[in-house]
Amino acid sequence: MTDIGRSAAVALLGVSGRLVEVEAHLTSQLPGFSIIGLPDTSLGEARERVRSAAANAGCPLPARRITVNLTPAAIPKRGSGFDLAIAMAVLAATGTAPGVSQRVVYIGELGLDGRVRPVPGVIPMTVAARDAGADRVVVPVGNLAEAQAVPDVAVTGVDSLRGAAIDAGALLPPVEVEPVMTDTTPALPPPAAELADVVGNEVGVRAMLVAAAGGHHVLLLGPPGAGKTMLAERLPGLLPDLDPPAALEVASVRSIAGLGAHSWTTRPPWEAPHHSASAIALIGGGSGTIRPGAVSRATRGVLFLDEAPEFPRAVLDALRQPLESGRITVHRAAGAAEFPARCQVVLAANPCPCGNAGTRADLGGPPCDCTPTTVRRYLGRMSGPLLDRIDIRVHVHRMTTAEMRRTDGTTPTSEEARGIVSAARVRMAERLEGTGWSRNAEVPGTWLRGDGRPEPGSTAVLDRALDLGTLTMRGWDRVMRLAWTIADLDGVDRPARRQVGAAAALRSAL
Repeated sequence: MTDIGRSAAVALLGVSGRLVEVEAHLTSQLPGFSIIGLPDTSLGEARERVRSAAANAGCPLPARRITVNLTPAAIPKRGSGFDLAIAMAVLAATGTAPGVSQRVVYIGELGLDGRVRPVPGVIPMTVAARDAGADRVVVPVGNLAEAQAVPDVAVTGVDSLRGAAIDAGALLPPVEVEPVMTDTTPALPPPAAELADVVGNEVGVRAMLVAAAGGHHVLLLGPPGAGKTMLAERLPGLLPDLDPPAALEVASVRSIAGLGAHSWTTRPPWEAPHHSASAIALIGGGSGTIRPGAVSRATRGVLFLDEAPEFPRAVLDALRQPLESGRITVHRAAGAAEFPARCQVVLAANPCPCGNAGTRADLGGPPCDCTPTTVRRYLGRMSGPLLDRIDIRVHVHRMTTAEMRRTDGTTPTSEEARGIVSAARVRMAERLEGTGWSRNAEVPGTWLRGDGRPEPGSTAVLDRALDLGTLTMRGWDRVMRLAWTIADLDGVDRPARRQVGAAAALRSAL
């Protein structure tokens, strides 16, 4: 009888996976079952799940000493997704499943009755197995549709440990197993909000077009009912569909978040956490397994923070680093996990606690009773370093009857706007081909002052603001990125004075 059996599993840290070799050794010592190799509590409990599942699957474990080693031992292993790999390694050691191989990766949690239950994070696990050269990945049936979204790798779905053992050559008669109740129907994307529903607000609509084309962050400031949320909700509908690599990145994060078959989507995601959200809910973390936060779940899409000054200042400032780098690294005592955070952030804020600062009280509008100190303190919850990373700052005012009549029907539809945005992105892609960047919001300052220089003399107003200290170097770069996006929307080869001026106006509209 073979004393050692080997299979493979995947250990996740963030969206990165590492192939783990699962070794099972059987000896003639007193019966027992131990798991070594830095398992967490839920993984250590796999002993009882594997033993009961094997007995109910018709292939009970022998009354021998079983030692399971997870290699590399220095990497933390978390979760119940190792159950199936451990069981298959033990069955290989007993000779029950001779076809188990280190080149076949097993993912799944075992029930006491032998059924294989779905686990979160199957998409990044499958990607890691493919990149490590695995021949095949065996997953729960409930995760099959999710895993099949990963290209260039063979995937097999099993509903029970008995089925996995038969797949690996075990001489067991098939038995019908009651399926685990899971929702395996892919989610249909919700209908996008229609841009043409916006009446007036030409500056706001133009700001959304520029933001969608270049991938810029936006701050919308205005009184209640002016249309800030309405504009923000239409931004995802202006973004083009995700390309396959971007869709796989989004699906990996959504898979870790536990969305299952709903993980795969070709539309940019939308996240809108409530202002009571904590820093962990926004950037990720948690005890035990590190989960992605809203900024990561919104990667390649839009993160909308309504009533931004109502968020704790420390929570808002936690966004400063991911806004700059497009990634977030969450450090905990158990380790560090890195998640993508390449999203567009849209902040919406009232101008003061009562919301009426700046309204036309002389025309019958509600007066503002807030003192200047109160207004400064309220807006001061959005720190200067955070606002310096926001490219577009727009004041959204309340519409009058005359403005509504004058602008009714002039706003483009979402389909028309998406066509304009797609054409601008094609120009960006052609210009940035081979650089590793695809949108103007991603280009560094060295490119803007080198190959991306605007027309001579067009940056005079920015240079003077930089000399006077009213504009930072980061602000100069962000205005020029906006100018390039406006140039792409205008169909010109290089920003001139007009595009730079329009970009400066969008950044300083407050």
